[in-house]
Amino acid sequence: MFNTFILGVVQGLCEFLPVSSSGHLALFQYFFGLNSGGENLVAFDLLLHLATVLALLIYFRREVWQVISEWCAGWLGEKKRGWEWGWAIIISTVITGAIGLPMRGIVNIVSESPLFVGGGLMVTAIVLAFVPVASRERKNFSLFKTAVIVGIAQGIAVLPGISRSGMTIAASLLMGLGVSEAFTFSFMISIPAILGANLLEALKILKTGQAVYMPEGYLIACVAAFVLGLAALGIMRRLVSSEKWPYFGIYCFIVGGGAALFSFTVV
Repeated sequence: MFNTFILGVVQGLCEFLPVSSSGHLALFQYFFGLNSGGENLVAFDLLLHLATVLALLIYFRREVWQVISEWCAGWLGEKKRGWEWGWAIIISTVITGAIGLPMRGIVNIVSESPLFVGGGLMVTAIVLAFVPVASRERKNFSLFKTAVIVGIAQGIAVLPGISRSGMTIAASLLMGLGVSEAFTFSFMISIPAILGANLLEALKILKTGQAVYMPEGYLIACVAAFVLGLAALGIMRRLVSSEKWPYFGIYCFIVGGGAALFSFTVV
């Protein structure tokens, strides 16, 4: 039960901070010996992700409603900010799916390797270190061009160890979005992407017809993921606004390097 609770804590804290929740879950499952549950553990992962998506929807409830309402109103001729943002989110989601879906088999394989997960975390560290240097100059940007680049970044981030929030916020800033817009856009495009990925995994479980057994304490773990997810979003907003979030790159480099070294010692 304690290990289950820890996984909920890891999901809640790491889903929105630029440290890769999938990478941390893969490492914790490996070191706790929880990676032998097959599809049963996948079902638990789905619940954890749904808990953090709920946190996202609550945290960005005003922005979500604005985009949906103004995008729908745009079909009637009244085109406001939400019309452009709605299409940008759709574009990013489609590109993310086009990149991420073919990689599902690879993701399942590399998730079981501390070496690959550690390598992904080190890639995240490099990206976070690069952002402060490359995004200082304010650029004239097109939101739709930004949507394409950010969609590509989010698609690459399906690989465990590569932070989705780190990649998408970095891409948004490099394309010229302001700090507040980059933060909001990054997490807005994650909602359909995460929901879509969870739906595909749920359909896969239903199609196999395999019995699903949840680990002891899974409800407590989901509550922890939800509560800590809300807290992590608030922390991340402040860190992005103060431009201190790239310091997570040091943490990613240490954890990623440690995981990679460990994989060589057990060979």
